[in-house]
Amino acid sequence: MFVEDLVKGFYDIISKNKILILVNYDVDAICAVKILQCILRFDNIVYVLVPVKTVTELKKAFEEQKVDVKYVVLINCGGTLDIIEILEPEEGITFFVVDSHRPTDICNIYSSSQVRILTPPDDEEKIPDFEDIFNENESSDEDVNSDELDEEESDIVNVDSVEEQQNKRRKLDQSTLIKRRERRRWEENRKKLLFDYTQFSYYGRSAAMLMFDLAWKLHRESVDLLWWGIVGVTEQYILGKTERMRYLREVELIAGHIGRICDSTIINDDEDNMSQSSMSKPSNTSTHLRIESEKDLLLALYRHWTIECSLRYSMFTAVSLKLWTIKGEKRLKQILAEMGLPLAESRQMYHSMDLGLRKQFYGMMEKISNTHNLLQMTYPSFMLHQGFKTRYQCADYVYSMVATLETNSRENSPTQCFYNTMDSLSRSKKDFLDQGIEKAKWILSNMFRHVQAALDMRQVILAGPFYYLIVQEGTLHSQHYSNPHCLTMLASFALRAQVASSRKIKATRLPLIASATLDSDQDTCLIV
Repeated sequence: MFVEDLVKGFYDIISKNKILILVNYDVDAICAVKILQCILRFDNIVYVLVPVKTVTELKKAFEEQKVDVKYVVLINCGGTLDIIEILEPEEGITFFVVDSHRPTDICNIYSSSQVRILTPPDDEEKIPDFEDIFNENESSDEDVNSDELDEEESDIVNVDSVEEQQNKRRKLDQSTLIKRRERRRWEENRKKLLFDYTQFSYYGRSAAMLMFDLAWKLHRESVDLLWWGIVGVTEQYILGKTERMRYLREVELIAGHIGRICDSTIINDDEDNMSQSSMSKPSNTSTHLRIESEKDLLLALYRHWTIECSLRYSMFTAVSLKLWTIKGEKRLKQILAEMGLPLAESRQMYHSMDLGLRKQFYGMMEKISNTHNLLQMTYPSFMLHQGFKTRYQCADYVYSMVATLETNSRENSPTQCFYNTMDSLSRSKKDFLDQGIEKAKWILSNMFRHVQAALDMRQVILAGPFYYLIVQEGTLHSQHYSNPHCLTMLASFALRAQVASSRKIKATRLPLIASATLDSDQDTCLIV
């Protein structure tokens, strides 16, 4: 069932006992659990945190940690699964689900005791009514029908004449036939409703922002907690998990929080500054810290990269300009010339560029966006300022955290990568963030080359109603696509590039299925 009051229906309940937190491997979930951690530590609540990647890991973690646990919090996992059927918990255990994945499993929605969903239902979710899915009289009807059939068969065996047989058959009166007909109609309608409800997968509201709402209602919000919520929302937008209109609605809500917490007005340029409010909440220090709302460009990590590399390796500009072609490369040079940006300046790090060019760069890109098919290149974003020199855009955090999370190797296990990603949110551990940015730059450049090679070698195959892309084992750096985020980003990049290259109208409507080797020893693969 859905929880309407986060404080009374969730926090007041879990605050009295030890809780188990199971977290998915994604940026939004990590931001959400980081916020929840701060709230729990503020009240000295004992908790156990376990990251999980698959259903098997979910079951294993629950079995190992369920001793003396009454409450389990699932963050971005479990919402689309029948939790009670999969985990088979004891009656005294209650699950609280904070999951942005949709659609939510219908059994979780109508579980009145053990499963409680914290994310409110979306308007477009169209949850079927209880009566249309669950028939309370189902078992009794089946028992009655079976008894009637048994009586009928026994009577037919014991009768002595044809006339008596016919009389016994008439016991199935008209009302029974009507009930059977109505039941068939109900079952057909049930199948249709479930198919319509579950046929598409999509994302709802950010789990991180939901946890920030809890902190706000408990009067424990801070600049750090708000920033983590912003990173969670931005991850959904940058990785294509949410539509632009939903993102804009979240931006409006966030702007209100910034104005309240930072005690300043929201600005759309870099000229004015926000002052840090004095708060005695967790995570805040005496360091001058503020968040600014401003429009930014859909260019990946351009403040930490060269302009030329950011333009070439960002998915938005690469697809719009078809930069994998010779003609696209010429257009890139043309754009730099039209902006009056010398090649020497565009090929050095952004922070080393001429100050005048840096100040004019946003305006120059906005000016040429209409003439070069770069529509909607700008979007409302947020900037974190710490002191006078340290500045990070929320998208920088997203790319860095994705890269840190999915660059597991022999030295770093997936669990270690998870905790390193959590640490990158801490301002005292800025090295993790900077290292993640360098890894992200490498991943983006490698992804561009992989898509370029796939298009040149016609590896994006059209078969029936789908495009297919298979990352062959043994391909250079193919092991990085054994992770869901990297493979999803590659699939999205390849599909958009294929549509931009194709002249067929049909190509714009076809989805793409991407596959990469997950474990060669077990002959398993990852499919998105």
